[in-house]
Amino acid sequence: MRLTILGGGGFRVPLVYGALLGDHAEGRITHVTLHDLDPGRLAAVARVLAEQAEGVPDAPAVTAITDLDEALRGADFVFSAIRVGGLEGRAADERVALAEGVLGQETVGAGGIAYGLRTVPVAVALARRIAVLAPDAWVINFTNPAGMVTEAMSRILGDRVVGICDSPVGLGRRVARVLGADPDRVWIDYAGLNHLGWLRGLRIDGRDELPRLLADEELLGSFEEGRLFGPEWLRSLGAVPNEYLHYYYFNREAVASYRGAERTRGAYLLDQQAGFYAEAAKPEVRALDAWHRTLADREATYMAHNREAAGAGDRAEEDLEPGGYEKVALALMRAIARGERATLILNVRNGTALPGLDADAVVEVPCLVDAGGARPVAADPLPYHAMGLVTAVKAVEREVLAAAESGARADAVRAFALHPLVDSVAVARRLLDGYAAVHPGLAYLRG
Repeated sequence: MRLTILGGGGFRVPLVYGALLGDHAEGRITHVTLHDLDPGRLAAVARVLAEQAEGVPDAPAVTAITDLDEALRGADFVFSAIRVGGLEGRAADERVALAEGVLGQETVGAGGIAYGLRTVPVAVALARRIAVLAPDAWVINFTNPAGMVTEAMSRILGDRVVGICDSPVGLGRRVARVLGADPDRVWIDYAGLNHLGWLRGLRIDGRDELPRLLADEELLGSFEEGRLFGPEWLRSLGAVPNEYLHYYYFNREAVASYRGAERTRGAYLLDQQAGFYAEAAKPEVRALDAWHRTLADREATYMAHNREAAGAGDRAEEDLEPGGYEKVALALMRAIARGERATLILNVRNGTALPGLDADAVVEVPCLVDAGGARPVAADPLPYHAMGLVTAVKAVEREVLAAAESGARADAVRAFALHPLVDSVAVARRLLDGYAAVHPGLAYLRG
């Protein structure tokens, strides 16, 4: 089986390759093709992978190339992890939004819209090439904003594209651990959109143990989301929100923390990863060791501004393990390639799974996966407060897709103006002009 990774020079690629190294069963991935537009980053990551493979006799072969068509031909799976505009673009997204007093996070609010506007056209073009050169391949999308990008690609590839995210995986794992359960043996009732979902139940041997968690003050304060949102708010919701909902429930505090920080998250990662790639290029440096050091720092500082705003303190030791999206990707590929049934929380077309959204809307829900792909499990309706957020954000995503297709300024302005975290149409217009000024690819939307 052959896997092509688009964005193969990305920092998190070694996580995927590390997961593949532990898979020795028949039907496994035997060849990995890394594709990237930056030869330097590509070479650095290829070097890390070569060091990871040392001493593993059946390690998947690795090829690193910059030609897209060559990378796609013969692929059984295509993993999409591109970043249009690089971390420089993410840092610019944050600056433009914060200058207007609104959130610039890469997938939430104004920053997420800007990122989507420049990423969706590229993702659609990739989907079209995949449809021509690898029509039988399954596409696993990790490119952010993951739900929006997966929906854009699904208009071309249908159900052969599946979006993954590590946030629900990490949330479910933490709640299961607090309740003393094996994360691999629980049923997680989770529903929403990417970075906008709620854990509404956790069944152990058929019994929902979430009420026990919500009733226990000490347990609620013992894991990351409990410290981030506070036990009182979790009990009020009767659910545990995805960590990204902190940007909605505590927006004023989050924006204030971002504005008061010495550097935004994007600017921090830009400097950090520039240091890694420069170090990994030195012949005397062991690239894998440099990668591990950088990864540990990245995980320790994840959502630091939100934890500061909430007074949640540093991340707990047990939460410093990388989120696990590489394990989700491996489980997804194994289920499809070998017919091994799995239950995974994925981003897929809704069908009739989540009431209140149309069939083509990509949602994030538990799915049953086998050789036929991923099928969403029917979910109970979300409460009105949650459904209101979900439908509002889905409307924004649809405006981004419309703007990416039409190039119309009016569509892009609506995307900004309709978002719950943008409080004025005038601000929406200034945001669009600000982003068009710093991102050449968005100049056509300036009007």
